[in-house]
Amino acid sequence: MKTGFTQIYSLSRGIKILRARLLPWRFYPMKDTPDTPDTKLAGHPDQSGEPTNDGIDRRNFLSCMAWAGTGLLWTMVGGVPTSKLFAATPGAAAQAAHNAAGFSFVQISDSHIGFNKAANQDVAGTLKLAIDKIDAMPGAPDFMLHTGDITQNAKAAEFDTAMQIIKGSRVGDVHYVPGEHDTATDDGKLYLERYGKGTQGTGWYSFTHKGVHFIGLNNSLQVDALGGLGAEQLAWMKKDVASLSASTPIVVFAHIPLWMVYPEWGWGTKDGAEALSYLKRFGSVTVLNGHIHQVVQKVEGNVSFHTATATAFPQPAPGKAPAPGPMVVPAGKLKSVLGVTDVKFVGKRGPLAIIDSSLEEKA
Repeated sequence: MKTGFTQIYSLSRGIKILRARLLPWRFYPMKDTPDTPDTKLAGHPDQSGEPTNDGIDRRNFLSCMAWAGTGLLWTMVGGVPTSKLFAATPGAAAQAAHNAAGFSFVQISDSHIGFNKAANQDVAGTLKLAIDKIDAMPGAPDFMLHTGDITQNAKAAEFDTAMQIIKGSRVGDVHYVPGEHDTATDDGKLYLERYGKGTQGTGWYSFTHKGVHFIGLNNSLQVDALGGLGAEQLAWMKKDVASLSASTPIVVFAHIPLWMVYPEWGWGTKDGAEALSYLKRFGSVTVLNGHIHQVVQKVEGNVSFHTATATAFPQPAPGKAPAPGPMVVPAGKLKSVLGVTDVKFVGKRGPLAIIDSSLEEKA
């Protein structure tokens, strides 16, 4: 069954415009994703384009992976999501868009404070660039989401450095969820000491802001091959949304994608479908994740999925390397593959406009 919407991709950085009727769980190509001789990746397998028995069209899937900062503005009109080129609306137009919004918030992800290898030897510096970019946006966002992997090794000094940088932002209200790097060494003890106040279990919680219900989940503690939520958290989530009106806009944020982006690399949540089933009756659902360090967008029915770029380093598109991991790009290109996400909500009409922009682009 077709989802019935048109997607327009950015012309920036060689990405071509494509209008396509999207099918559920299938991605359509943006041909010119970065895969150049100066990008240090080993073992690029050929993509035949033939669907495998898992139902994924590999060529369309892989070539659609939009790397950081492609500048897409997502809006929802009458429940139908469309995208527009962010670069086409700078300056005064961006200010007008901000003024028209009921409120806005920003998402950052995968800061990996403590990482110091070739892919980025100054992750604190690029996190500070992200904060500076947020502070330069027209109008102050109401709050900030950090979708996990704040640190590389869950050390106290790493958490403290990240907190000091983020506290320097004019955005005073910050909501966190943990990534696997924040919990792997101590089951999340240090993370919960700093960010667990008011949360339940291993750090899940919800809040409502100006009529929009936000749900922060921890799907990183049960990582084996895939992320996991677990029975206790699922039961809490089901109860959390039970009393809400079906017209309530929902935003879910977690570190690992709730949907199966690429299970071969663990890029999905094994019980994510169960969590999403609790949201079927709602008219507007947006799911924001990190973990994979690149932008992937999909709409299925009432749910818009969006993964964010990192502030630390990029990762290869699925199948473009033997395994996921930090990817070295030429030093002059690093900021172009790191970024932030700005989300706007307009009351009553209920649209969420999602803008991805790289650290290289001016606000």
